[in-house]
Amino acid sequence: MEGVKNNMLYMETDLHTHTIASDHAYCTLLEMVSYAKEAGLKLIATTDHAPAIGDAPHIWHFHNLKAIPRKVFGVYVLRGVEANIIAADGTLDVDEHTLKMLDIGIASYHGGIFQPGTVAQNTEAYLKILENPYIDFIAHSGSPDFAYDYDVVLKRARELGKLIEINEHTFSVRRRNVENCKTIAKKCMEYGVGVVVNTDAHICFDMGHYEGTTAMFAELGFPEELIVNQTVDRLMAYLNSRPGREKIEF
Repeated sequence: MEGVKNNMLYMETDLHTHTIASDHAYCTLLEMVSYAKEAGLKLIATTDHAPAIGDAPHIWHFHNLKAIPRKVFGVYVLRGVEANIIAADGTLDVDEHTLKMLDIGIASYHGGIFQPGTVAQNTEAYLKILENPYIDFIAHSGSPDFAYDYDVVLKRARELGKLIEINEHTFSVRRRNVENCKTIAKKCMEYGVGVVVNTDAHICFDMGHYEGTTAMFAELGFPEELIVNQTVDRLMAYLNSRPGREKIEF
């Protein structure tokens, strides 16, 4: 596979990272950016957890992300949030006004925030979320607790130009999700759905490591052209194609 170098997936960006603004993470933004540069990343998004998680920052945190310079230590920084799905109708714990202010919007289920529904209910929630103009991708969606109809959701993601995350933490933190993650990756290949590969780093040392994703992609023969955030150029082309969003200059 062309996307693998020295048995490691080559990535220029990471769009899912957490700082100590989420209390169960362990590094400051400066530490995250400094290590990202050391890991060879050119761009990261800081995407702390939204307020429904108990130790998440206040919503004001996200309104003030504009205080962060666009480049820190030579690494480009996108401002984002990992919003929680809090209702079966796809309601999130971040309002649309706040999402519109940010560069990256992530939506995900977290256990303890919302009780799992049926496959039909989870599918409907994801479909509603995909219609949100300020959500770019669904994160770590392989949990068997929140099972959904992959075919229906992924086809809709392709139609709307939305992305699906392949989360490296699946292979170390959420191991029971691995087979579902593999199925999702296969379906993305089948339907031509763009993916983002992220570490979901809660400590800086996780960045730049994609061992699990590398092995899975090599096994599947996953095409690198579907990895939207593999290169800055590919990512920027996606970001600046989104309707109703301000252009981002790298």
